[in-house]
Amino acid sequence: MDHSVNLEPKIQPRQKRAKATYERLLDVAARLLEEEGVERISTNMIAEHAGVTVPALYRYFPNKYAVLRALGDRLMERQNEVAMAWLSEQGEPDPVGLFESAEDFMLRTITVTVEQPGGLAVMRALRAVPTLQDVRLASHRQVTDLIVEYLATITPMESREKAWKQARFSVEMGYAAVEMALEEDRLSYEDIVGEAARQLRAYWAPWLEKFRKDSDN
Repeated sequence: MDHSVNLEPKIQPRQKRAKATYERLLDVAARLLEEEGVERISTNMIAEHAGVTVPALYRYFPNKYAVLRALGDRLMERQNEVAMAWLSEQGEPDPVGLFESAEDFMLRTITVTVEQPGGLAVMRALRAVPTLQDVRLASHRQVTDLIVEYLATITPMESREKAWKQARFSVEMGYAAVEMALEEDRLSYEDIVGEAARQLRAYWAPWLEKFRKDSDN
């Protein structure tokens, strides 16, 4: 596939009716992505199932990958809203409380993903299609930035670059657990995110121990 393909929507709808059409196209595309897979769906198929003409679809999207990009943006926005809410609810800066609540963050991310039409299929597409991977990377980097900013309010950092690297690994681990929870039917959501949270707390244990020592001094 040509990596220079245009992924930008042609217009952002403003009128209520146009917005409804736009969202219907995305919802239908998400369902078809779940049922048919990335390779089989097409703009013709999306338009037909959405009950609009192909020219009407092309008013908003130049190709099917632009539709998938919009689906990815929509899902990542919802997931990032969960991350922002999670951090804002921490109250007084408390890294111990932050990592103790990691299960809650992942469970809420699972919930919002399930609520989105074709959520898991969209997550898979963001990994599988090279031109869409930047959507996922940008989202996960944004969450990483939010975590580092939160930690920076708690204690001075010897190396912001090191903190960002550790936070970035943690974000990827968390989202991998979310994806696993949505795919693995032999384990419960709680089992999967609980194990992931334990690993994250172990990963951050040296940092937390240093934080405690610095706080006691």
